[in-house]
Order: sequence, then structure tokens, then C-alpha cells
Amino acid sequence: MRILGINALYHDPSAAIVIDGTTVAAAEEERFSRRKHGKRPVPFAAWELPELAARWCLEQAAIRAEDLDAVLYSFDPALRLPPAELGVIDPWDDLRQEYAMRAPEFLASSLPGLDPAQVQFVAHHVAHAASAGLAAPYGGNCAVLVLDGRGERHSHLAGEFRGGRLEILHSQALPHSLGLLYEDATEHLGFLRSSDEYKVMALASYGKPRHLPYLRTLVHARDDGGFVTSGVDWGALAKRRLPDEPWGAEHADLACSLQAVLEEVLLDLCQWLYGQTRSPNLALAGGVALNCVANSRIFRESPFDNVWVQPAAGDAGTALGGALYAAQLAGELVTPFPGADLGREWSDAELEGMLQTAKLPYERPADIAETVAEELANDGIVAWFQGRSEYGPRALGHRSLLAHPGRESNLRRLNDVKGREQFRPVAPMVLASRASELFSRGPIPSPYMLFVHDVDPAWRDRIPAVVHVDGTARIQSVDPADEPLVAAMLSAFERRTGLPVVVNTSLNTAGRPMVDSPRDALECFGSTPVDLLAIGPFALRRRALGLPR
Repeated sequence: MRILGINALYHDPSAAIVIDGTTVAAAEEERFSRRKHGKRPVPFAAWELPELAARWCLEQAAIRAEDLDAVLYSFDPALRLPPAELGVIDPWDDLRQEYAMRAPEFLASSLPGLDPAQVQFVAHHVAHAASAGLAAPYGGNCAVLVLDGRGERHSHLAGEFRGGRLEILHSQALPHSLGLLYEDATEHLGFLRSSDEYKVMALASYGKPRHLPYLRTLVHARDDGGFVTSGVDWGALAKRRLPDEPWGAEHADLACSLQAVLEEVLLDLCQWLYGQTRSPNLALAGGVALNCVANSRIFRESPFDNVWVQPAAGDAGTALGGALYAAQLAGELVTPFPGADLGREWSDAELEGMLQTAKLPYERPADIAETVAEELANDGIVAWFQGRSEYGPRALGHRSLLAHPGRESNLRRLNDVKGREQFRPVAPMVLASRASELFSRGPIPSPYMLFVHDVDPAWRDRIPAVVHVDGTARIQSVDPADEPLVAAMLSAFERRTGLPVVVNTSLNTAGRPMVDSPRDALECFGSTPVDLLAIGPFALRRRALGLPR
């Protein structure tokens, strides 16, 4: 079967295509439209069809819209309750509902040849669950936990996949929502809700959980597998911060207390779910599953032996989940997640043609990995553009900014390049075979940068740029079989410096989506103080362009 998955509600519009149970392509609309999270001015803020991503998915699969057997839309308007019954105040709920109901019409208009009757709805949290449980390397047998802001009427799903079939064990009804709780605090702290929650997670490391006793009285798990979140007065804990105001200890303490209570509730939910399933394997999805600090506590302290997190755990992943769910229901053998590099790529000839058209001086070194390693060893910053772009919010060695980890100043330097807050950490890339020498208390391998690990004390002074204030790092382990070019670059850097680690952060600037196309890469390179752009086998040097460093 040829199945197209679509996410087009709330945020992160995306498309994915699954052919005969195998994931062929997946991409977020922001990588094409250049609007981060697909957001436009209200009221169109989250209701963007992934037209460009869907068309590209069809091209990648070499099929036309009329060749599709089904289109799965990851929101079911039939499940929606009136706002008064939901208990969630959302002035756009009625309009959002109408938009969802007209999705078949809108999709047929944007994908000529598509029969609107082919469009099917799948419950939002079922799509999330399938994106994890069916994509995880457990053969369709695992417990699954979904937590986000909201779906049609719930904010959570706990269940189990057996032989690829999902049994829902509990769903938490709105208005109780761990995701919305975190969003509310994010906004109170002066960040953009439903977008900047990861900043709150980073800020938490600078604070103390002094409000945890208060939060425990209002936010806690229940004995039936659900939880309570109600009545938190953020203003009583810290003064509301405006976006342009500096943060202080009170804001860090609020973030730390919030993070702590979230982790406690998640551990309680995992304990309940394990008691129901006795499965050794857990798969996580939903926006809360992008909280790598919480994921790490689940890995260390929950009863589950194995924990797998969907790399596109936010709403973007529901496009893939809907398609996988339909394939499974049709009786197809669904193959596990093939890796996060599911987006666009360009051939060497195409890249060179673009460079020639742009009339930019470039070189084609004998070995781009060695060239990049040399630049990094000399403390240059490198923009790394290789292969297919990543699906999800993490740069995993395809659209990355790289730097020397042994220079503590490179953390500030990279945050300045990206134009973002200085409390934000950057991550280490390390060969999987070396990871356990430097990092502990987290899963290894860890290829998707979705867990934090303790940095061995003997290495903290050697790689200070990637060590967060709490002594941890969000690592990406690299297997040469999966990422031969990245592995070659890491090995070449270690030969020059003795360090088996390179700094990795996403190739973008603040408020902009991750670089996706060669044009994006050239624009980012030209507008930021990056020393070298490694684009395919080609290298562009800042000094050759006459640009200031």
C-alpha cells in the first residue's frame, strides 16, 4: 500500500510516506516554507497544510496523488468535545474544528488528482503512539506512553503494542495536561509557548527545586494511570518575565521545580504502565518526550529495561505515525524506523551546479572529512551540510554547526553565531565505540540526542564546551555503519587533538528553521561568522569570500 501521512493541526505541519510498510520519506513543512513550526500570524498560526512537504514526499516515492491508497490525517474531528466540556479555553477551537473537517477538501485542492474519499482521520494520540510503538526496534511489542499538550479530548495515552496491535490502557482527559502545564510556565518565563519549552528545560539546571512541595499538591499521578494538573499560580512562584528582560534566580528556580515535578509524575506513570504490561520495552512520543532530562530519569529509574524515543516526537511525528498505523491495520509488515535522515538531499553534481551559478569560490578537497577536522582542530566553526536532512528537531550530522569541544569559549561563540541565549547548551558527537569512556548514566548507543548523560569528571575539563552547568551532556553517539562520513570526521579530529568529541548544534539561527536546502546553507554561511561550509564534497572558506571572521 502507498500511504501518505499528514499533520496539519496545532503546529509542526509535516508529511510522511510509507510504501508497503516501509518509511520512504518524511519532512516538516518549515524546512520548505522557512516558517519555524509552520507558524503564521494568528489566526493562521498553526493551520498550515504541508503542501510542499507532501508534494516532495510523493516525488521521493515516484508516485502521483492519484496513486495513493490512503491519506491519514492525524486528528479526528469526530472525537472533539465542546470547549465547555473540555475545560480548555481556546478561542480558535471552533475554527480549528471546521478546518479539520474540511481537510479532505483542502488536501485534494493542494494535491491534484487526490480523491477526497481517500482521506481518513486517525486520533491524534493514536498517531503519536504508532509513531513510536511501530517504529521502535521492538518488533511491534512494547509499552507506549504518549504525553503532549492536547489532542482532540485527551493529553495522554498509555498503552501496549502486541504483534503491532495497540491496546489503549488509559487516556487522560483534558483539561489536565502535563504539556499544557509546561507551556503555561514557558510563557510565564518569557519564552514562546508551544515552541521554547526546551529553553525551560535548559534553564532548570541553573535553579533549585524550592517550589516542588507546592507543585506536588497540585500536580501528581493518580492510581488509575492518569494524573492531575490544576490550579498552579505561577505568579506566586516568580514574577512574570517579559521576553526582553533578563532571567534571574527566581525564574531558574521555577523552571527547576517544574522540571522536577514533571519527572516525578512521569516516573509514576511508567511504574503504573509497567505494572499493567510487564513489557521490558517502552516507546515514548508526544512533545513531552522531547524532554531529554526526563527521558534519562525514565531510563535510569523506571522498571523498563529499554526505552526508545521517536526522534520526531512532537506533532511532526504524527504524520509518520498515522501512515504506519494504517499500514499495520491493512496487514502489512511495518519495518522499524530507518533513521532520522528522511528529508531532502542533493547530488554532488547538483551541488556543484548551484555553487557555480552563485559564482562562489569553492574547492573540492581529496577528503572533506579530513578538511573539516583540520579546520576544527584550528578552532574554526564549520557548517556541515551532508546527505538527507533530519526529520525532527535535532541536528544529527546532516545539517549541523560543528566546533572544537576543548575551548570553553566555543559555547558562547556558537550561541552568539546562532543569536540565542547564553544559558543554552550545545551537544557532543562521539563515536559509539568510545561513548562509554566519557559518558555514563544514560543509554548507549544514543543516536538521536534524546537523553542526557553524566560527563566523566576526568573529561569535563578536556571538553568544557559541551558540559552543561549540571555536569551533563546530551550526546549523539555515531555508528560508522550508519554515519560513515561523520565517523570519519570524528576519527580525523581525534588524530589531531586527542579528543574523540566534536561540538554539534543545529545549522540555523534563532527563530529560523534548521537549514534544509543548499540555498539555505549558503544564506546562513554568508550571514554568520562561520569559517568553513562543508557542503557535500565541497568546501567554501570564509576568507576566500572576503568576509570578516
